[in-house]
Amino acid sequence: MTTGLRFMVGPDEKILYQGKPDLKCFVFETIFNPSLPIVILWGALDLFVLGNLIFAKGSGKSFFVGFILIHMTPVWIYHSSIIFMARKYRNIEYIVTDKAIYVSGGVFSRTYRSKPFAELSHIDLHRSVFDQLFNVGDVIANTSHIRPNQKSATITLNSILNFTEVYNLIKKLQQDIYTDIMFPNEYRPDVNRGYKTEYKGFE
Repeated sequence: MTTGLRFMVGPDEKILYQGKPDLKCFVFETIFNPSLPIVILWGALDLFVLGNLIFAKGSGKSFFVGFILIHMTPVWIYHSSIIFMARKYRNIEYIVTDKAIYVSGGVFSRTYRSKPFAELSHIDLHRSVFDQLFNVGDVIANTSHIRPNQKSATITLNSILNFTEVYNLIKKLQQDIYTDIMFPNEYRPDVNRGYKTEYKGFE
């Protein structure tokens, strides 16, 4: 297990979950992604045209051959995702602490993202065909607070084992911290003085 994401975790935070996508599911989703049928048809058509150009007589073939090779860009992009699959998988890591969710990813460069529980609005669970096949799931944390120039309001833990436990963990932490914000400690009953306990409401 890589520890490359741990530097983002604060000294006062406790790591409750650390993991990566299920390897078998990751490989299948990379290879058999929704673009595969289009890539196959695109590549077959271009290769057919390219074959005819190679064996055709006349001048100007080099220009059209070059054009076809450029036209096959979707095929090259798909193959590059397969070639660099191992590198991409190595860079993916998930950490859940008692205060936030941390995610890393990328191929050549590595991107690090975090989402404090105080910013989360709701938690979703998604299971693709391959997720169900390999008994894994995606935990999706959403926020309604979008900052300027923020690209995404969600942070996702893709194809993880024990997805139900992780979902319930994140959901409970989000609800506890939300309760802490809505009901500051000075207004809490003595039976509940912080988000680490379950809020029982006013009696």
